[in-house]
Amino acid sequence: MASPMRSLLADPDRYLQSFRLFLERSTEHQSMQEFMERQLPAVIASVGNGKSTINVLSVGGGSGEMDLQILSKIRARYPGVTINNDVIEPSADQISKYKERVAQASNLENTKFTWHNETAYEYESRMNAEKKTKKWDFIHMIQMLYYVQDIPATIRYFHSLLESQGKLLIILVSGKSGWETLWKKYGSFFPLDLCTFVSSADLPRMLDSAGLKYQLYELPSHMDITSCFIEGDKDGELLLDFLTETLDFAKTAPPELKHQVMEELRKPGCSEIKDGKVIFRNNLGAIVIEP
Repeated sequence: MASPMRSLLADPDRYLQSFRLFLERSTEHQSMQEFMERQLPAVIASVGNGKSTINVLSVGGGSGEMDLQILSKIRARYPGVTINNDVIEPSADQISKYKERVAQASNLENTKFTWHNETAYEYESRMNAEKKTKKWDFIHMIQMLYYVQDIPATIRYFHSLLESQGKLLIILVSGKSGWETLWKKYGSFFPLDLCTFVSSADLPRMLDSAGLKYQLYELPSHMDITSCFIEGDKDGELLLDFLTETLDFAKTAPPELKHQVMEELRKPGCSEIKDGKVIFRNNLGAIVIEP
């Protein structure tokens, strides 16, 4: 009998609910913000040297929260410079949220935004068809490589668009995270809408074989998943949906799979037990690739 399990993305409202709860319960954004504060200034220190205009490309920019933080760091490093910020984002809903965010921001003078409502692959195909190769001073891809079919080819393409002083920043889950343990073991049982599960542990091999120079940063992050172990807890069920990318995982997963996943989530490979709480390791990896 076919499994009744369905992808969480089949219900966009529930996906959004679970994603918001994930951000609320995890230190995901704080962890990225810390990276933007501490490491990003050094990363962008030479991308705009001698330039009156800096071109930034956001691949999978979402609703723009992290993008605007990146832009603020670039403006701080290069005051008075014009910034052209192009955004590739397949979700029209996310683009409209991004535009609202820009409209409400007060410090975006000299910053021009262009939104492309398409996937990274569609952007690449269109640029190739139009025989365009615009070069960029800074390109970033935050939490989006999971939705790409050919990851090495995507990285190679966007890397080829870098200016001579440019940098490509990729952020995704770390190979030292609970995601790595959970998905490497059980990902094949989940109804995937992700094209592939990839973590920062997979990238060095791809980058080495492409002969690219890069630096790797570990960004510690965690998430309280205690409510996942309370039978019938609505928030717990939403977090489980997010962890497994499965709609109503608690209700639709075969009992044996559910039992194994719940056991796995408690183990040291995924989480630590602290003051009676189950704290999931949500670490991220940031990779900065040289031109």
